[in-house]
Amino acid sequence: MAIGLGKLKIQPFCKLPALSFVTLSWFLPWRQRFLVWQFARRDILARYRSSWLGLAWSFLTPLLMLGVYTFVFQTVFEARWANSNARPLEFALQLYAGLIVFGLFTEILTRSPYLIVEQPNLVKKAVFPLEILPWGALLAALFHTFLNILVLLIAIVATRGDLPWSLLALPLVVGTCLPVLLGTAWFLSALGVFVRDVGHIMGMITSLLLFLSPVFYPSAAMPEHVRIWLFFNPLTLIIEQMRRIVLEGLWPEWGFLALYFVLGCFIAILGALWFQLTRKGFADVL
Repeated sequence: MAIGLGKLKIQPFCKLPALSFVTLSWFLPWRQRFLVWQFARRDILARYRSSWLGLAWSFLTPLLMLGVYTFVFQTVFEARWANSNARPLEFALQLYAGLIVFGLFTEILTRSPYLIVEQPNLVKKAVFPLEILPWGALLAALFHTFLNILVLLIAIVATRGDLPWSLLALPLVVGTCLPVLLGTAWFLSALGVFVRDVGHIMGMITSLLLFLSPVFYPSAAMPEHVRIWLFFNPLTLIIEQMRRIVLEGLWPEWGFLALYFVLGCFIAILGALWFQLTRKGFADVL
């Protein structure tokens, strides 16, 4: 295990000027918006560089996966979603909606540990705002999430004929989880500098999350004594609300979303504090 904890430098809280080192620009990087956009664009294009179809793969891949899920679960397994009124292709739509949220979280969890490690030249530039690197990764992940949602909406129109009005709340549902993702990205990107095994650990965690999250099943299908623990999973609420507004035509549960957002902001602040407190050791390790 490659560990650089010996060079980890954490400044004592008593020497910090009223926590002013983490400013509002960390959470709303408007002044660095062009830098953030460039890093996100580079991240997206790097995935499809030298491929024949280029960015078209970002749309074709989710479309192909939806077709595979539809065939396997609808034709081969003849699976049915609980309380779906036996609608055609319902299981595939429910599954795909859950996988969209899972994919967003997975991309942040697996990409974040390498954000700083892969940019040693930027670490040595004292004036460069390293805190924007997680923002670039987040925008790239949201780009692919948008394409996946677009494929889902096309499938809904093809099977049901129209879209529900509750779809207008979709940006709010997705936006609710952004503080959690951003705080996680700050924490993992800093930790990945000192503990290089974090990336491999996140790969195992995401595999577990796939089955510990209500992706292949609704949370209501779990026993009552297990269901309450399921909601400690940060993916559960977002997956359930995504299905609620997109597939069930219901408005989201605003109270739960508000609580999730507040807790997410707390996580984002903690992630930003950890990133700032450890960043002085980045150059020594890299």
